[in-house]
Amino acid sequence: MSSNLVPEPESTIFDAVNTVAGDEDTARAVMANPALAKTIGVNAQDSAEQDAKTDCCGGHGDGDHDCQCKEDTVDGIELKGVDDIGRATAQDVKEALHQVIDPELGIDVIDLGLVYGIEIDELGRAIITMTLTTPACPLTDLIEDECASTLAGLVEEFRIDWTWTPRWTVEKITPEGAEQLAALGFNLDNMPRY
Repeated sequence: MSSNLVPEPESTIFDAVNTVAGDEDTARAVMANPALAKTIGVNAQDSAEQDAKTDCCGGHGDGDHDCQCKEDTVDGIELKGVDDIGRATAQDVKEALHQVIDPELGIDVIDLGLVYGIEIDELGRAIITMTLTTPACPLTDLIEDECASTLAGLVEEFRIDWTWTPRWTVEKITPEGAEQLAALGFNLDNMPRY
């Protein structure tokens, strides 16, 4: 045997599954169908507790456990997301949406204050609550397409819930957005306030 070969592993994946499963037949079934792994060692009480957590995290119910959901408001945008390792968070989606540019004004939808909320559900889907500068704006399809391009690979699915309440006003523009608009020649001090 050559000394520059990588040593063989001490145990196999099957050995690990067998240790957790407790018997060889169950381990073989899990190896054949990995989806069965979530049923190993689960009793009815554990399942009920997990369902309560899922219900809470999905709908923010009144579960009597410590909710694993992360809920926050950043820059006036309500961010909700299940905080799992390896899954995109609402903050990740917010950062990505800086790449979605309003075609009329040339500023991103976050800095314009068009995004009111971002929620990541328990399945990793993003629900974005967004408005436009005016309800008559014909650009919803274009903005949805930009969001799809930007969020591809970050979240499994997304949906935009368009809302007109509260109505968008120039006060919703972030300081960064105001600077960008000023650089383009817009004078926000002369715009009507509601």
